[in-house]
Amino acid sequence: MRQRLIIIITLIVVVVVLIALNAASYVRVENVADSEGSPDRSTFNSGATGTQALYDFLHESGHQVVRWREGSSALLTVNGPKPSTFVIIGPVQVSYSRREAIEVLRWVESGGRLVIVDRHPDRRLAVGSADWTITSEVVSYPWRDLDPNNFDQMTTGMTPIKPAQPTAMARNVQSVMPSRFMGAMTVSPRTGAEHATPTPTPSDNENDDSEDNEPPTAPEAGASNESRADKVARAPVVHFRHERGALLVDYPYGDGRVVLLSDPFIVANNGIGRADNLQLALNVVAGGGGLIAFDEFHQGRAATHNALFQYFSGTPVMAICAQLALIGLAIVWSRGRRFARPLPLPHIDRRSKLEFVASMAELQQRAKAHDLALENIYARVRRVLVRHAGLSNSSPRSEIAKRVALRSGINQQELETLMRNCEDTVNGGPTSGKETLRMARRLREIESMLGLRTRSRDARQSGE
Repeated sequence: MRQRLIIIITLIVVVVVLIALNAASYVRVENVADSEGSPDRSTFNSGATGTQALYDFLHESGHQVVRWREGSSALLTVNGPKPSTFVIIGPVQVSYSRREAIEVLRWVESGGRLVIVDRHPDRRLAVGSADWTITSEVVSYPWRDLDPNNFDQMTTGMTPIKPAQPTAMARNVQSVMPSRFMGAMTVSPRTGAEHATPTPTPSDNENDDSEDNEPPTAPEAGASNESRADKVARAPVVHFRHERGALLVDYPYGDGRVVLLSDPFIVANNGIGRADNLQLALNVVAGGGGLIAFDEFHQGRAATHNALFQYFSGTPVMAICAQLALIGLAIVWSRGRRFARPLPLPHIDRRSKLEFVASMAELQQRAKAHDLALENIYARVRRVLVRHAGLSNSSPRSEIAKRVALRSGINQQELETLMRNCEDTVNGGPTSGKETLRMARRLREIESMLGLRTRSRDARQSGE
C-alpha cells in the first residue's frame, strides 16, 4: 500500500508539472488587425474586411444561405440541397487549382450561378471566350498603415457610380460607393493570334494539373456551334461602369451565369452600409434565388469533422491530453510486463475438514477393507475403556471387561466377546460388511452408555 501511494503521488506531481510546462509555453496568438493589404473576406470575420454583416443580413431576412466548407468537387456530388449561387469573395487564402476551377465551371455549365467578388478575378474562373476576354486593373493599391475603417482613406477621390443601364442587377439602386482600390474591368476582343490559338475547355484535360497558371478558357475557334452554345461564354453585360472601367459585369456560361464584381468593399463590413451598396450586394448575391453558398473552404476554414478538436485548437488542452494518454499507456504497459520471477498464485484450501474422512471411508468401502475401518474405531474405544477401568494399555481384555462391568453394570461376558471378535477381525479374521457395521454400532452404544463421548470433536461430528 505504501508503494502504491508513492506511485500515485509521483503521477500527480508529473501531471502538475506537465500542465505547468504547457501553460508556460503556450503563447496566445493575438488577433491581427484587418488590413486591406491582406484582407480576410470570410463570413466568419466581423472585422472591417470581413463579410459577416452581409451573411447575417441574408440569413435574418429569410434567404437560404450556407457557409460552404467542403471542396469544390462537392458542388457536383452533394446529396442534400444543392446551391443555386456560389459566392467567392477574394482574395482567397487558398488558391484554386486547375482541377478545382474545372469542377466549379462544370457546375456553372449545369445551371449554377457563380458570383466572384474580387479586384483581380481568378483567370481560371473568370473565363472569356474565343472572341473576347476580361481583364482587371487596380489603379491605386492600399498602403501598409491604411485604416480600413476610415471611410475617407478608403474612398478619397471616388464619386458614387450610377447604373450603366436598367437591369435586374441595378434594381432599386440609385448609386453605389466603391473604394479607391476597386478593380477596373475591361472587356476586349481577342487579337488574331489569340483567336487562332486553341485553348482547352473545362471538359478537356480535367486531370491535367501541370499548367496551374493557365486558365481553362473556351474551346478553339473551329468548335461546333452546339458546343459553343453549351460551353462558351457569350458577350457580357456591363451593369455599372466607372471612368476607369467596368465595376459589375455578368455573362452566361453554358446553362448558368458568371457574375463579376470588381470591388469587395461593396460587400465588406466597412463598405456595405454606404450609399446603396447593400442593395447592390443583395441583387448580385441573392438575385438568382435558391440556396446561396459562400466559399469558406478557400478562405482557410475547411470543415473539421470533430467539433471538440476544433473548439480546443490553438490551446494547450490538446497537448495536455496527448501527454496524459502517453502516461496512461506507459502505466498500462509497465503493469502488464513481469519485472521479476513469476510467483505462484496464493492457494486457498476450501475443502471441509470431513472431506478427508469421507474420502477415506469411500476408499475403504470400495476396497472392502472392513478390518481397517473397524481398527480405527476399536482402537479409540479400547483406549477410553482402559482409561475408564483405571488400567494400563497392556492389560488383557478379560481384566478390562471385568473392571468395566464392575463399574458400569455392563455384561462382562458380552463385552469380552465383543472385544475378542473385534481383535480377531483387526488381525485378519474373516468378516463381512454387515458384521463389521454391527460391531461398530455396538462399540458406539457402549461408549455412549459409559458417557465417554464427551469430546468436542465427537459432538461436532454428530451435529454434522
